[in-house]
Amino acid sequence: MKDLNPHSIIVFALLALATGWGPTLNASVATAHLDAGPTAINFGETLVGRSQTQSETLTNTNGVDVTISQGWVNGSQFQVSGLHLPLTIAPGESITFNVIFVPTTNGGVTGALNLTAMVSSSQDPNVDSTSPLVIPLSGTGIAVPGVLQATALALSFGSVQVGGSSTQSETLSNSGDSIVTITDANLTGSAFNVSGLNLPLSLVPGQSFTIGVVFTPISVGLTAGNISVVSNASNSPLTISLSGTGGSPGQLSVTPTSLDFGSVVVGTSASLTVTLTVIGSSVTVSSITTSSPEFRLSGSVLPIALEDGQSTTLTFTFTPLASGTDAASIYFVSSASNSPTLESLTGTGILSQPHRVDLSWNPSTSAVGGYNIYRGEASGGPYTKINSAFNATTTYTDDKVQGGQTYFYVTTAVDANGTESTYSNQAQAVIPAP
Repeated sequence: MKDLNPHSIIVFALLALATGWGPTLNASVATAHLDAGPTAINFGETLVGRSQTQSETLTNTNGVDVTISQGWVNGSQFQVSGLHLPLTIAPGESITFNVIFVPTTNGGVTGALNLTAMVSSSQDPNVDSTSPLVIPLSGTGIAVPGVLQATALALSFGSVQVGGSSTQSETLSNSGDSIVTITDANLTGSAFNVSGLNLPLSLVPGQSFTIGVVFTPISVGLTAGNISVVSNASNSPLTISLSGTGGSPGQLSVTPTSLDFGSVVVGTSASLTVTLTVIGSSVTVSSITTSSPEFRLSGSVLPIALEDGQSTTLTFTFTPLASGTDAASIYFVSSASNSPTLESLTGTGILSQPHRVDLSWNPSTSAVGGYNIYRGEASGGPYTKINSAFNATTTYTDDKVQGGQTYFYVTTAVDANGTESTYSNQAQAVIPAP
């Protein structure tokens, strides 16, 4: 074998390199690469105030571990859930998390999810240590107007007597997804009125508010009207129809038309009754007043509601404050056509006078020294002697009696020796009240 000189060897090596023959030295640089699925998220249309969620998956396609060290979202209406950093993903491994879109305004919105991926240089000194990953985000917020609803789109009050009133409740509710603001409530029909509605009034989604609708007919016959509720709701104006019939007012009859209490002792009372009767439509008595403090209504509670043909009895009391005759009137204020209905009152106050019982009896047929007088409060006794000394005559006045009581009297005869006879026959005395 022929030897090659060193120069020839060097030339040969250079020739081999130039022609591609011989061993090849490959040098490569790995990068921290993650595949995102999807690469961009579009949430489409979403109602303002609502949320929509989509999932995002990251896959490690490197041959080494990849660590996501940082992450942030551009766009305040986007959120990330389920991604806890820092997070290491092994080769070929995938992780899934959620991206949430919560629009707060009407219109298109864009943003981005930014992630910083890192690999350890100790695994491969030729690895690029960081690589950013950006996932574009987009969506459109849609503001749907609120919807105003009423419990009833028509209120019928039926028949209500002229001069009376009837109230029904109406509830307004926001069944939409946005705040409803009521700015006006236009009312037609002079017999109708709305209570409890202070404008402007705002209702959040799902909120309700109750108002009162009052029907006060001013004439006989059918009356119609409506409430037109103006707001920023999609169904504005909301119209609620109203109807009712004014009925003929009833008549209130008082029997008797006058009361005479006669003579009543000052400081005491006497009572008489009157009967109220309704003719025609129903009548409500709202107040009863008298023109004198000596007369008053007893034991009745107002208001008093009476239907056609119905009656009720009222009691009035006369309590004179001084002696003399007093005349007054009772005023029955009601929904009747003849309101106020009057009742005349008279009564006389008298001063109290003491009562007495004058007794007399036939004399005894025997010789007697005098008589004893006995009084009881029940027939047949027991009796109590009421004279302090023998009564020599056959008469006696008992001035220690009380009004309204009944007394029973007997007498006995007493001879000179003090012997007392049996009781005489019984006499009864009824003392007037008081």
